[in-house]
Amino acid sequence: MQQRVLADKLLDLSKNYAKNISQKWYEALSTNARTTSFRALPKDVIMAKGESFLINLKQLYFSENPFSEVKQIMEHTAYAEYTVSYNVPLHENIYSLILLRRHIWLYAESQAIINTSLDMWQALESINRTILLFDYAITILAQKYVEIENRRAGKSSK
Repeated sequence: MQQRVLADKLLDLSKNYAKNISQKWYEALSTNARTTSFRALPKDVIMAKGESFLINLKQLYFSENPFSEVKQIMEHTAYAEYTVSYNVPLHENIYSLILLRRHIWLYAESQAIINTSLDMWQALESINRTILLFDYAITILAQKYVEIENRRAGKSSK
């Protein structure tokens, strides 16, 4: 039960401060040497796509079928399709999701919600689950890139 309390705090923080976290994420995307393609994308659109993921993170976290739900969020935001339309390479797109995940924890750390060693242990449990969700998002993103490239080449997707 105590672990759920900390997870709820972290996930509520992500939801309630999604705009702030997305802002920091966009700043990282637009200045990072590993994500130069994102500089050409409209800030408001990219931030909105990040916010959508953050707002739904709690639902994904506690889902019985998180892969399916992550896929629904990715499809709803059309993240892969949008970034592909701007010719963002897959490796930069994957790194963008890694940065989003990182900015959740940087924001949580800056808000000092982890105060005790028990909080730290529970945070590690939450981090592991969140990493799994982002791993799913990265897998779905890569699959979508293959589908899009296959369509462009006139091949059927598998």
